[in-house]
Amino acid sequence: MASDALFKSDFPTLTLFRRGKVRDVYDLGDSLLMVASDRMSAFDVVMDNPITGKGAILTNLSLFWFDITKSIVPNHLITSNVKEYPAECSPYSEQLEGRSMLVRKTTPLAIECVVRGYLAGSGWKEYSASKTVCGISLPDGLVESSKLPEPIFTPATKAETGHDENISFAEAEKICGKELASKARELSLQLYKFASDYARERNIILADTKFEFGTLPNGDLILIDEALTPDSSRYWLAEEYQPGKTQTNFDKQVLRDYLETLNWNKQPPPPPLPDNIIALVKQKYQEAFDRLTK
Repeated sequence: MASDALFKSDFPTLTLFRRGKVRDVYDLGDSLLMVASDRMSAFDVVMDNPITGKGAILTNLSLFWFDITKSIVPNHLITSNVKEYPAECSPYSEQLEGRSMLVRKTTPLAIECVVRGYLAGSGWKEYSASKTVCGISLPDGLVESSKLPEPIFTPATKAETGHDENISFAEAEKICGKELASKARELSLQLYKFASDYARERNIILADTKFEFGTLPNGDLILIDEALTPDSSRYWLAEEYQPGKTQTNFDKQVLRDYLETLNWNKQPPPPPLPDNIIALVKQKYQEAFDRLTK
């Protein structure tokens, strides 16, 4: 097991609010501290080997997108400058630098807000069986990775363990209420269109992405968690795009592909990762960051 503090992301004098597969969230009273570790998960299992620098890449890419989309929807960022964090964070300034952000507290919506512009992943599997995605009827004749006639909003439940489950918009309305569900759909589609156009100018296709929203005490809906990172989005290399096959991507598919070659039951404990696979994953994330931000 890796002993790197940035991998474990342990700050013993802070109150741990939630520990996810990648991010740890600490309760600072009036605000939350989000820390992106270097942990990497695949098939819902956290690997024992960290991807050094991954947390910083994810954090800085989210900060980039938060900045250029704030005219569409406000977000939860207060600051990412560790010098402006509350005093109780100061003993950990070195570990927090570049991979953390201080954010506002919200009441998160109980759904994942997914937008798909192309047919891939679970959407492709559902379409193959029923010509629908989350209950939305789509034209005949589409193939894997086809561009959809227009982007679609396909919400999902938030699973504490295992995979999120796709649901219909009607089910999302039941969970969140009609007004909030409609607002989340509208903002998600606006964000996707903006980000998709922006990425396409940089020779990257944003095939699909997942947003999270939360409500402030006054009822305003804002963007929270991460935004448009390779962990929450499916990015493809535009110059190699060809419908009917799996695309050249910028996420952890290289890790999944490697794990599929092993005699591993996809249950803990995970297998050790060779250095070349770790380097390939890091390269994918870094290239996505460089292409999008430069």
